[in-house]
Formats: sequence, structure tokens, C-alpha cells
Amino acid sequence: MSPNRLIFFLLSFCCFSLSFAQEERNNAYIDVQYFQGTVMEHNVDILHLITGYPNGVILSWNKRTDGSEEWHELYNYPDFGVSFNYQDLKNENLGENYGLYAHYNFYFLKRSLMFRIGTGIGMSTNPYDRETNYRNNVYGSRFLSATYMMLNYKKERIIDRWGINLGLSLIHYSNANIKAPNTSTNSIVATIGANYDLDSEPMTYEEKGVSLKFTEPVRYNFVFRSGVNESDIVGSGQFPFYVGSFYADKRINKKSALQLGADVFFADFLIEYNRHRAIAYPWENRTGQEDYRRVGLFAGHELFMGKLSLLTQFGYYVYYPIDYEDEIYHRVGIKRYFGEDFFAAVSLKTHWAKAEALEFGIGYRL
Repeated sequence: MSPNRLIFFLLSFCCFSLSFAQEERNNAYIDVQYFQGTVMEHNVDILHLITGYPNGVILSWNKRTDGSEEWHELYNYPDFGVSFNYQDLKNENLGENYGLYAHYNFYFLKRSLMFRIGTGIGMSTNPYDRETNYRNNVYGSRFLSATYMMLNYKKERIIDRWGINLGLSLIHYSNANIKAPNTSTNSIVATIGANYDLDSEPMTYEEKGVSLKFTEPVRYNFVFRSGVNESDIVGSGQFPFYVGSFYADKRINKKSALQLGADVFFADFLIEYNRHRAIAYPWENRTGQEDYRRVGLFAGHELFMGKLSLLTQFGYYVYYPIDYEDEIYHRVGIKRYFGEDFFAAVSLKTHWAKAEALEFGIGYRL
């Protein structure tokens, strides 16, 4: 990062912080963290793009939970907020990335250890272009899905309202195979920064002794998901996909539910992919007319935090006519409940570390 850009971010942070300083209680704080590290070689195809030590800055606004909802105490009073990051990838073909995230901070060891997970959207300043930037085989589109995880030692109010943050972060950018190529980048970086409390007095947390016990009958879920994606073959085209899911879930306590169900996949990109393979690789003995539909069985877990929940599912295709990636698949995502029964979901479907689709869904929990 250039000195001028870093100064601009730091001055913007200070002005934003001070603009809140005279307001009534916010239960909030802001932090800024500078980082530097390296792009991990998770795939040999990106080795030519790892030429320096990426650096950047993360700016965050954080809202403390206050115990007004039961789940606050169940998770040791986490924070939630929004964060923005800038990253210079130190390679002319990769360019620079910007990310905007929603995040949660979880605390351990008497609130001195903070774990943050954030997810959102990113933007690449120099994505793949067949003529002008063909060496960039990691970002097939300008807009990306973005995720980062951060582990910090955090100390508040060392000098007046100012404290420090020190730690490590993992920053991930991918377009979830919405458009090829999509090798993605994972950066492991060290962070150092400061936090500033927007309140004149420190936050106090009341322990009420909330119980985890919770009983509920088995519930049944119906979900429809859709989106667009492309195979790994660059230029093969983007196609819509549709997923119908049915699963039963059983709450085991106030935090968790276990799931068991089935998916039916209608992925149109597999039609073009299969035709290409049949012509280009005749020794694979494909006809080019194989059924593009797939059926999978899965087990999963849902972690509840108020109206939001985190979804994790592991599946296996029991009907798999077209060989693509792997017979084992995974899904991670976020759900937002509207009332007791309806929900919306955004999820990433992968085969191990290889993304296949970013899914947008609606569902009903019976």
C-alpha cells in the first residue's frame, strides 16, 4: 500500500471516530488494522501470481450486544458490525481488491482473545480478460464473494478510549464459479491496529445464567435455491441452475439443530460441459447425452443466533450421471428467518476447496 493511501484511510478513520465521540451511549467501537502477509499456494496454477507480500488495511464498525436477547449471553456477548478492507496483492495481473463485509466478533479468555468471521462482496481492479489480462486465472469477474477470518489479541482502553489489536487473518476472494476462471486467492496476513470506544464509559456485561436446554419436535424444511454459474472451461458460458431441497431438522439445544435430507440439482452448465468433454476427450467414453440432473443425500448442522443462523451441510451424490469434480459436496451458508417459518438463505456449494455455485434460496420450515 502506498503511504498516501494509508494516510488517507487513517485520517478517514480518525474523523469518523471523532464524529461519534460527543453522542450519547452507542455500545459501539471502531477499529483500524494494517496487515501484511502472503498469498497461499493452494493451487499450483496460481504460482506465477505470487510475486510479493500483499498488504492493506481493514476498517470496522462494531456494535456490542447488550443482553436484550437471550442468545447474546449464550455466545458470551459477541459484537456484530460492518467492515471494509483494501488489499494490494503486489502483482500487476491481480491488481488490488476491495471488500465490504458483515461480521461477528466472538470472545474467549476473559474477552482478551477475539475471533471474527466476516462475509460479503469484493471487487477486483484487474480481473481476467482474454486479451489484456490472460495471466489472471483466479478472478473471472470484477465482482467477487469475499470472506475473512481474524484471530486477535484485543485490549481496550489502554489510553483513554484507545486500545490495541494484534493477530492473524485469512482473507479469501472468489467469484464462486459464477464465471470462469475461478482459482481464487487465500492470503494469510499479520495484523496490527487500534480500537476506539465510542462511549465515555466501558461496557458492563451481566451474567444471568441462561440455560441451553430446549425441546422442539422434528421440523421439516422445503428450500428452493437458484443462481448462475459456469464450468471450469473458460468461455463455455454462464447458465442458470435450480436446486430443490427437503430435510428434517431436530433442535438439540438453543444453539444447535441437526439435519438430514436430500437435494435435487438441475445444473444447466453440465449440459455444455458434458458435450465438450465428449468431443475433446473421446477416451472418456461419454455420449454427450448423459442426464445433467443429480440427486444427493446430506447431513447438516444449523447454529442459531437470534433470527440469523449458520448452515453447514455435507452431502453425497446417489445419482451422478456426469462425472464433474467429486461425488462428495459441501454447503456453507447464512439463513435469515422471517417469523417462525419462512427464511431466506445465501450459501456456497463446493466440492472440498473447489466452489461450484453461489446459491440464493427461500424456504419454509414446517
